Amino acid sequence: MGEVRRYMTLGILAHVDAGKTTLSESILYLSGKIRTLGRVDHQDAFLDTHVLERNRGITIFSKQAVLELGNTKVTLLDTPGHVDFSAEMERTLQVLDCAILVISGADGVQGHTRTLWKLLRRYRVPVFVFVNKMDQEGTDRDRLLGELKQSLSDGITAFDLIEEKQDLEEFYENIAMCDEVALESYLQEGALSDEKITELIHRRKVFPCYFGSALKLEGVKELLAGMERYTHWNPTGRAGGVEESSCRKFKGEGFGARVFKISRDGQGNRLTHLKITNGMLHVKDMLQNSGEEAEKWEEKVNQIRIYSGEKYETVQQAETGDICAVTGLTHTYPGEGIGTERRAEAPKLEPVLNYRVLFPENVHVHTMLQHLRMLEEEDPMLRVVWDEELEETHVQLMGEVQTEVLQSVVEERFGVRVSFDSGSIVYKETIQNTVEGVGHYEPLRHYAEVHLILEPGSPGSGLVFDTVCSEDVLDRNWQRLILTHLGEKRHRGVLIGAEITDMKITLAAGRAHLKHTEGGDFRQSTYRAVRQGLMQAESVLLEPYYEFRLTVPQEMVGRALTDIQRMYGEFAPPVTEGEFAVISGSAPVSEMRAYQREVISFTRGLGSLSLVFQGYAPCHNAQAVQQEVGYDPQGDMENPTGSVFCSHGAGFYVPWDQVPDHMHIASRLPRFLAGELEEETDAEALAGRTAVSAGRRGASYGGSYDPEEEKELEEIFMRTYGKVESKRPGWRREIHASSGKTSGKQKENLREYLLVDGYNIIHAWEDLRELAKVNIEAARGRLMDILCNYQGFKRCTMILVFDAYNVEGDILEIQKYHNIHVVYTKEAETADQYIEKVVHEIGRKYHVTVATSDGVEQVVTLGQGGTLISAREFLEEVRYVEAAIREEAKARRESVKTYLFDHVDEDLAGKMEKVRLGEEESL
Repeated sequence: MGEVRRYMTLGILAHVDAGKTTLSESILYLSGKIRTLGRVDHQDAFLDTHVLERNRGITIFSKQAVLELGNTKVTLLDTPGHVDFSAEMERTLQVLDCAILVISGADGVQGHTRTLWKLLRRYRVPVFVFVNKMDQEGTDRDRLLGELKQSLSDGITAFDLIEEKQDLEEFYENIAMCDEVALESYLQEGALSDEKITELIHRRKVFPCYFGSALKLEGVKELLAGMERYTHWNPTGRAGGVEESSCRKFKGEGFGARVFKISRDGQGNRLTHLKITNGMLHVKDMLQNSGEEAEKWEEKVNQIRIYSGEKYETVQQAETGDICAVTGLTHTYPGEGIGTERRAEAPKLEPVLNYRVLFPENVHVHTMLQHLRMLEEEDPMLRVVWDEELEETHVQLMGEVQTEVLQSVVEERFGVRVSFDSGSIVYKETIQNTVEGVGHYEPLRHYAEVHLILEPGSPGSGLVFDTVCSEDVLDRNWQRLILTHLGEKRHRGVLIGAEITDMKITLAAGRAHLKHTEGGDFRQSTYRAVRQGLMQAESVLLEPYYEFRLTVPQEMVGRALTDIQRMYGEFAPPVTEGEFAVISGSAPVSEMRAYQREVISFTRGLGSLSLVFQGYAPCHNAQAVQQEVGYDPQGDMENPTGSVFCSHGAGFYVPWDQVPDHMHIASRLPRFLAGELEEETDAEALAGRTAVSAGRRGASYGGSYDPEEEKELEEIFMRTYGKVESKRPGWRREIHASSGKTSGKQKENLREYLLVDGYNIIHAWEDLRELAKVNIEAARGRLMDILCNYQGFKRCTMILVFDAYNVEGDILEIQKYHNIHVVYTKEAETADQYIEKVVHEIGRKYHVTVATSDGVEQVVTLGQGGTLISAREFLEEVRYVEAAIREEAKARRESVKTYLFDHVDEDLAGKMEKVRLGEEESL
């Protein structure tokens, strides 16, 4: 064998019975990989290794074989052809560099062939076409080529039978017509170079077509020679001259790989099949998933295997372009990106039928559920659903053949013979308006709150998750956890409890507690936020649709069109093809799934029907389906719509329609709809009744204290009330905050005011309320000390207001206590009246927040342009600040102690530590 300098991952795809496996055998035989040709009907094909495949004569599981063509190392991937196993085929497309599409010369372009062509286009895979079975009677080369051009692409060009100069000129002319640049080059030079043709193939402008018979090895050599001539691959595994490759390779530094399959060997070892797209992989390397994943993992590679058929060889390393299977990874899934490689696109094909699994009486249901989960991991299109209420296991599949295969696999792997019911349709749900879903979870010693924006997405877009929440509002780790919880389960809709889809869910705000929040709290609040949003939204029930192609004798067109209308289908005008008419359109799966037998019956076997999954669309009989299912969203205890709040040390449940009235964060929907939420500053977000998350220091009120600001504040007071006097010199202290200067840019950010209704807070906070019963003056002093610490940490302009409503003869008095302003109102003036005037004076120019639980005062404040924080929320903010101050002080003490031990006498440091401990004990 020659030196390998190029790499190529080649896939073979076809409609069932087109001869795909036979072509694979021919390629392996001609390349010297196998010595004798295997046959499907003889049950000895090299790549059909599973007993089910040999018994049925179809490919069910994708296989690989490694061979060499010249100096090119080719990994050949054989994919399933039956439509029920299309998911296995689609995930293989994600790692292909090139594909061979096999067409049966006897049948031409079939329904599944069109699906394959669409998927190849979606994944941008260069394609060579091989028309097989040309040795059968009735095949017409020119007719088939014309059909391919009409049904698939004008770029399909015959690359064989070029024997004379006239044939070569026609060949170049056909290729040049596929691209303007190539046409210009051909007109100037009269020919096209191999490099230019190669470029057109890899840009999917030209699709080389070969004719032959794989069983008789006719045309296969020409196909291989053409692939070797017109596919140039450089040593890094990237296609030379390719602008759009099916494998989206990361061009940066570092290791990258794409997972395309999960399986298990005969001993039960979990195998992760992947293609290396960048760098080298060695045994014992530590791998981690890509940076775009919300949940991170890092695991060691124990073994690297290179498979060919059912056998494999272990290697110590694999390089860029290699397809290999590794052991040791337990978190991977098909389509996942590893290292620098990005995650693949979501699969286009989806299961549309739902079956209830029937277990034997002596089988433990939950044990079997775990076994099915294992199979689900290996096949992402096998959806396993456990119905907690009915205690039933359901599986969602592509078709009836897949149920038979699943039945055989379960019996082979786990020794249990399961059966299935008649099956039903897999419905989905979406929404058609934008809403805000809120969820709160606060039983005793737990806390989490989540605000989500739910928007309708385009058909087929699935679920898209995003965040516009500031990290000063909610720490990044909490945000990533929320996004993980959004994607970790299939959320149920509220119409019939079906899975939701075609929706964008954006994290708008959230809140955590410094001490009590755990990861599970955000799981609960996230799930509840989704459900609460769905309860508000205008939900739409979706059902799967087939794209059909119906061929019937012309005299039976009327019957066929009547049937389609009866099945709520849509169709284009019939097209005449000889004595037959072809009708194309779409119809609900629920109506057309059993129509194949009718077609065979009323056409006496002359008609044919091909069905391809098209996607989901609004259900044609939504009301009837809802009545039949009878789903009660509020009665679904596994998916609650309401939230849990805490009062007097105990949690209580709040129904979904009352949850917004109890939330601790104001609604984010108005600002989101106005396009302002993404541009929201940290101070704005936090002042808008949004708390700072645990573990992150941030200000609820953005400014910082500046003595120069005091003069401006006094001027505002004088404009509003005239000259003020001080009457309480007994407690006034002349202690001021630092007088550091601030720049003009910083001063623009100082306009943050916090007004506190003193007596309202005292009577709302339990400790101060009890102290006030004994000594109101002491309670005032305690509150002022607390607020001084709070202001020193938050750096806001603090105005504490005590009303003198019941104090006869008092006049307005403003004093400075440490770093805060303390106001005593004049006679017959309440604190809320004073606050209303101040907010009116400065609320339009500056950002003003009022801390109070007085309902009237809250309404007035909002009317004047201010924002609110309740007494309870403010207490939590204060406790958070106190904890942060203690942590910071502790860190500073540790720093000083370390310095003393390193630079001063150890005994002296020990004595200082004893003094500190004694002071703390006395306090």
